[in-house]
Amino acid sequence: MESLHPAVLAWLLLAGPLWSAIGTWGIPRVYREKGLDTSQAGTAGALAGFVAGPFLLAPLWRLAPELSRGWNLVAAVLAAGELYVLFALLFPKNLCVTNASYVLNQISSGLTIGFIYALMAVGLTLIYSVQGIVSFAHGQFYMIGGYVSYFLLQRVTDLNPIIGVPVAGAITLLIGMAFERGFLRPMHLGRVERAAEYAILITFGFGFFLEYTALALVGPFSQKTAPYLNARSFVLGPLRLLPNRLVAAAVGIALIGALLYLIRSTWTGKGLRAVSMDKQAAAVIGVDPLRMNTLAFGIGTMLAGMSGAALIPIFTWVPWVGTTAAVRSFVIIVLGGLGSIPGALIGGIIIGLVQALGAGCYPDPSKGAAYKEAFGLIIFVLVLLWRPTGLFGRE
Repeated sequence: MESLHPAVLAWLLLAGPLWSAIGTWGIPRVYREKGLDTSQAGTAGALAGFVAGPFLLAPLWRLAPELSRGWNLVAAVLAAGELYVLFALLFPKNLCVTNASYVLNQISSGLTIGFIYALMAVGLTLIYSVQGIVSFAHGQFYMIGGYVSYFLLQRVTDLNPIIGVPVAGAITLLIGMAFERGFLRPMHLGRVERAAEYAILITFGFGFFLEYTALALVGPFSQKTAPYLNARSFVLGPLRLLPNRLVAAAVGIALIGALLYLIRSTWTGKGLRAVSMDKQAAAVIGVDPLRMNTLAFGIGTMLAGMSGAALIPIFTWVPWVGTTAAVRSFVIIVLGGLGSIPGALIGGIIIGLVQALGAGCYPDPSKGAAYKEAFGLIIFVLVLLWRPTGLFGRE
């Protein structure tokens, strides 16, 4: 702190946030008055004010140019650079300042776990897109998937944990489809008066049922399966890679790719997309909305279960592990934009990176891991302040 110039500190701590707030409030007003698109104006104003204060806000105010996400990306990179400079000045001995290899390893860790976060969030997004509801049991399906893999490997000890992923997917798919047919279909048939409240309560209650069933079967004790690979790590240049996390990331990437192929290139996927856009129009062209509802819920729960099975060799498992995972998934889908699959993918990766870098770069290393969920929530709040519809959401 002794080497920190007072003018630099004043800008980074006071002037930058102040001009950012001014830009967030003022730029959308100017764009609205001129009849221009305001979807990017708040973000542009906030980033411009933070990076260079009035020197960038003045052209935005006076010229009101057509904005693009590319402009915001450049400004966001500059803003991140300024924050890093502030961090380096405040904590010059932190590993994230003195050790580039350490930073790269944190980024690698965040990316690998981010793909699994994205996989789970994509399942929740699919359910929301097609059915128009948020499943509050999503985290418990994630938990069940992990336990399915655990019990399978307890029975057959010589299996690799990768086998548990499709088995967990099949079981959670069947449970999800049965639950949708039995408890959510009456809502879509018009037999429930307050459908939105009913969906919240029934999924919330079923989540509790799954959690306490698991608690009765396995107790409150933590469980974990054998690792995918026995090798602890291997070195690739400056990176120290963890093989088990790489396997989990590969599973996430493969399943995301399979889902994108299903949605974009098959008749079933086109039916899901049609129902998500307009149920009545989809029915006119021969698509059964009720069948698509069941399928979407089943696929969503399957992805959650497979995410859990992919991560139980890496993290310890307890019956309430799904609660944190569910909150994280809600954060990701709102961050990316409700109903946006690309948004869920990008949001999952962002949260993975933020958590890894936040925990790894926290000034007190012994407390960083305890705050990792909080770092994701901070980014979530900041993004919603600038863009309430999320990164890829529509106005």
